[in-house]
Amino acid sequence: MAKSSVLGYPRIGADREWKKALEAFWAGKLDESAFQSRLQELRLNHLRKQQEKGIDLIAVNDFSYYDHVLDTATMFGIVPSRFEYEGGAVPLSLYYGIARGTKDATASEMTKWFNTNYHYIVPELNGATPTLTENKPLNAYREAKEKLGIEGKPVILGPLTFLKLSKGYKVEETDAWLDRLVPLYVQVLKELAEAGVQWVQIDEPILVTKIGGDDIARLKTIYETFATAVPGLNVLLQTYFESVEHYSEIIQLPVQGIGLDFVHGLTGNLKAIQDIGFPADKFLGAGVIDGRGIWRADLREKLGLLEVLSKIVSEDRILVQSSCSLLHVPVTVANEAKLLPELKEALAFADEKLDEIVLLTKGIVSGGTSIEDALAQCDAALLGLKQSNERNRKDVQQTVAAISAQQPQRSRPFAERHIAQQDKWQLPILPTTTIGSFPQSAEVRKARQLWRKGEWSPEQYESFIRDQIDIWVKLQEEIGLDVLVHGEFERTDMVEFFGEKLAGFAFTQYGWVQSYGSRCVKPPVIFGDVAFVEPMTVEETKYAQSKTTRPVKGMLTGPITIMNWSFVREDITREQIAYQLAYALRQEVESLEQAGIGMIQVDEPAVREGLPLKEQDQATYLDWAVKAFRMTTCTVQETTQIHTHMCYCEFHDMIDSIEAMDADVISIETSRSHGELIHSFEENTYELGIGLGVYDIHSPRVPEVEEMTGMIDRALRVLNPQLFWINPDCGLKTRGLEETVASLRNMVEATQIAREKYSA
Repeated sequence: MAKSSVLGYPRIGADREWKKALEAFWAGKLDESAFQSRLQELRLNHLRKQQEKGIDLIAVNDFSYYDHVLDTATMFGIVPSRFEYEGGAVPLSLYYGIARGTKDATASEMTKWFNTNYHYIVPELNGATPTLTENKPLNAYREAKEKLGIEGKPVILGPLTFLKLSKGYKVEETDAWLDRLVPLYVQVLKELAEAGVQWVQIDEPILVTKIGGDDIARLKTIYETFATAVPGLNVLLQTYFESVEHYSEIIQLPVQGIGLDFVHGLTGNLKAIQDIGFPADKFLGAGVIDGRGIWRADLREKLGLLEVLSKIVSEDRILVQSSCSLLHVPVTVANEAKLLPELKEALAFADEKLDEIVLLTKGIVSGGTSIEDALAQCDAALLGLKQSNERNRKDVQQTVAAISAQQPQRSRPFAERHIAQQDKWQLPILPTTTIGSFPQSAEVRKARQLWRKGEWSPEQYESFIRDQIDIWVKLQEEIGLDVLVHGEFERTDMVEFFGEKLAGFAFTQYGWVQSYGSRCVKPPVIFGDVAFVEPMTVEETKYAQSKTTRPVKGMLTGPITIMNWSFVREDITREQIAYQLAYALRQEVESLEQAGIGMIQVDEPAVREGLPLKEQDQATYLDWAVKAFRMTTCTVQETTQIHTHMCYCEFHDMIDSIEAMDADVISIETSRSHGELIHSFEENTYELGIGLGVYDIHSPRVPEVEEMTGMIDRALRVLNPQLFWINPDCGLKTRGLEETVASLRNMVEATQIAREKYSA
């Protein structure tokens, strides 16, 4: 008989209770005991919900106090040497210090979790001596069993994936590091088996990426070691986000189950299982419910897929489950009271996905009237959305099809534009600027809330926003910045703000997901054809420009970032969605230019997040992503300077695509990995304007002048000072006023030192 299984559940709570507890603890409003109690209550509620819905294999140890990769590192005592760790269980103060930085030590690097919008803390192995500090999966298992009677399925990040996601070791040290790590995993697994654990889920998502024969040999050694050391423990080797590479070798590993993604990896995984088969003595974790998307599953289609699989794998060896952890979707649709009925009916968040999993499990086992009723309801919901007016705007579809058939390009090449822009703006060498947003204080958030509730008139709110702009324009001038911004005080979120003003979007009230740490985002839902309605940013930008003689940048979020940071429709391609967004944003760029704004920043921090995991698909994606950016910006005059901004990620393999975007200036968020990116430019020339972030805005510390001077010097060894800009590495929305001003003053001082050096 098939069983239902979930790979993980959202940590944050339906109303972000997790986030609120973390931030209260960091602010000293909760002591550690109260904090631990609050998180345990939330964790148990999550487990209880899955238990009540009838999930057979409930994941435990999927809950985290910040990030599951950081959890794995600290469980093994892998702590950067600058934190002066002395061994033993890692205290919360140190745990959060690694993630957020302290006054004496910088935070560890943060980067994206495969091709999602979740970001993890990168483990630093150099100098570490791994040891088991505490068995976190065991603690989670015991808690679930003792408190709720749940026979949980502990989740552990696998050793090969953990190592591949880490930094601070050489490739030739891979085997030596596995020799250190694998015995610790064995110790964890032995203790789990001794406690009576029946199934353990070991996540190895690295197996869907391109790995070589050496890694397959290592994988075999790892899991043979586990099987020999802990022969009675059922191991579910779990993959997700794509189809596995080396399928025939992986299914021969000595594990009791293998989890495959039959949503995002459907084509490859289904072909492999049909062509090669599946071992009769193993369980198949069939990830048929999308753990990353918010749309209701086509239950008839999913049931058909499970029936196909059940002809290859015995039904009693199928685990019906989510394609990945439900970490990537909001908690429940139930609380959404303001959505269009046809849209709400077509949505499924984490709790609704639990219902779908249980229903499909029952469906392949027994069928019957109940499943037929559910299928009919599903059919009606999906058809209602398909036939909605929002998905059938012929004017948008035809115009975008015509524009996207052309190759967008600026009227003159960069070298000529640069001369014209220098002549117009007369900026000093190494011009300074910021990325866009300034601190959104409690006062700013309160004002927005009063306006949204109708307690403030639009005029009162507009006056308040203008007051904030006045304050920060003056501050920027006093600090000595060369190119200013208006501060984005009217914006809640860089994607949501634009989505609220474009046709084709919908917004949830409680659709929060975790991005990094306590940072939660509420992605817009692109459910219809996207269209420009009216200017979105002109009023505030034009007002700020009227208050200064220095240039003020217009600030937009780019088409690829809006798409990648939204939940998008599935009935058309992502490329088509990107072009619809690009055309709408082009009209905003043109509106800014017509209003006299001559510097316009179109941020694309999430371009790489959408990069397909399969190497053979990446060039095509980058081609249309670059094209969408150029569609947005190509119609401006040569003297209009186009800026863009990109966030934490590996850039070395896409520098050509970044250059192809043809932005006049790109700023890249690099302060936590500055050296690695500089190395990329040592190997690749870059001939456009560029700013590498000289300090980390995600940490509350104020960087010293010497620290930033060192970063500037390192960059200018390989980059042209005449094309180099100096800026923080991201927006300053989450920072406080005093630390922001102090950091920017230090940045300007570091710039003055550099100007004296490089102007000579």
